[in-house]
Amino acid sequence: MPVHQSTLTLRPGGQGLHEITAAVAREVQRSGFACGLASVFCRHTSCSLVIMENADPSARRDLEAWLERLVPEDDPLYEHTIEGPDDMPSHIKMALTRTSETIPIADGRMLLGSWQGIFLWEHRLAPHTREVIVTVVG
Repeated sequence: MPVHQSTLTLRPGGQGLHEITAAVAREVQRSGFACGLASVFCRHTSCSLVIMENADPSARRDLEAWLERLVPEDDPLYEHTIEGPDDMPSHIKMALTRTSETIPIADGRMLLGSWQGIFLWEHRLAPHTREVIVTVVG
């Protein structure tokens, strides 16, 4: 089965949801496959991937605020704090969300819904360089 694989190097400006749909779509197009699957995988333990609404930014703000309430930064019970107060919460947030997404492809494009986008969810406060592996199977 033919496979196209590439690494996206991303530099999100810090905490939050950063849309990567267009970058993944370019890799799907580069693959040349009309039908198949795109797998998107994040190689880190303090950020994650989600498919989320991309039309109304308030939906993303609500999701971010909800996760912040669920996993606060200043919990005195955290033991893993050597890299700062946002480190352990970042690992928990990653574990509660996802490190990969799989999207079907037809007619050479991803079959995302009308309001769906693919987002890298950076959980650390400071900017980091992130790698996302895109594998397209056709």
